[in-house]
Amino acid sequence: MRVGSVREQTRGHLRGGTAVVLPDPGRSIGVLTSTLATLGNSRTLDAIAQAAAAEGYTITLLSVGKPTRDAVTDAFRELGTHDVDGLVVLVEEYALDWPGIVFPQGVPVVVVDSNARAGYPTVDADQAQGAVLATEHLLKLGHETVWHIAGPSDSCAAEHRERAWRRTLTRFDRRVPLPVVGDWTAGSGYTLGRVLADEPAVTAVFAANDQMALGLLRALHESGRSVPGEVSVAGFDDMAESASFWPPLTTIRQPFAELGGQVVRTLLGELRSGVRTATLERVPVSLVVRGSTGPPPW
Repeated sequence: MRVGSVREQTRGHLRGGTAVVLPDPGRSIGVLTSTLATLGNSRTLDAIAQAAAAEGYTITLLSVGKPTRDAVTDAFRELGTHDVDGLVVLVEEYALDWPGIVFPQGVPVVVVDSNARAGYPTVDADQAQGAVLATEHLLKLGHETVWHIAGPSDSCAAEHRERAWRRTLTRFDRRVPLPVVGDWTAGSGYTLGRVLADEPAVTAVFAANDQMALGLLRALHESGRSVPGEVSVAGFDDMAESASFWPPLTTIRQPFAELGGQVVRTLLGELRSGVRTATLERVPVSLVVRGSTGPPPW
């Protein structure tokens, strides 16, 4: 387990001639996470840190390798030595043993997840809405169906995206192809993309994140299948580089800044009111149409 504090070294400075009030090291929000390797977790943490700083709070990061009950319990014990004002749980794996976890008493808690957790407020981007938007976009372009490169099975976000993709195809009375499962990396997208590229019936693919979509694009280019002339590709996240893919990637934009702001507002609302409400707040996402999607080749 690693514990680190994201804090400014000075109490104030000038930005563009305007005095800026920096976070108070005496006020801190703890963030529990198991990995920052995924784009979603790293961008969400950054957004939470910025939103917290705007409210005068620093961030204390508690990182556990595998979020088992014992590891999380140890992290909470360590948390008690840092005197945090509230706690954000940023863990997306199913491995988190919720029924066996006891949170610190008297500490406000917000969970960043796609599933409501009993007794705790939950905030997340609307994963299902994003998959619906991407799938509908491809179907409305005229594709008979949409293939899917899914995220790993231990991700709630991946599960929600896959379920929404299935429901959308069913709603349009279209065949639901067997999804192929990646691990969020461009490498897995490339490996699975080589399989999809060899299937002539594949004309549209929705990848569960932009990195896997990048690997898919490489596989399609190498196989000689043009994008979007023969195959349309849509991703999810709208990572900073997606507009510079070739062709530029149509994707779902996750509003990380809004997500981080909502997490902090929810946590501070609980802190100030002393009331914990088990709510599920979904932050809307949006479709960004670029050059990687178009009509089918017939």
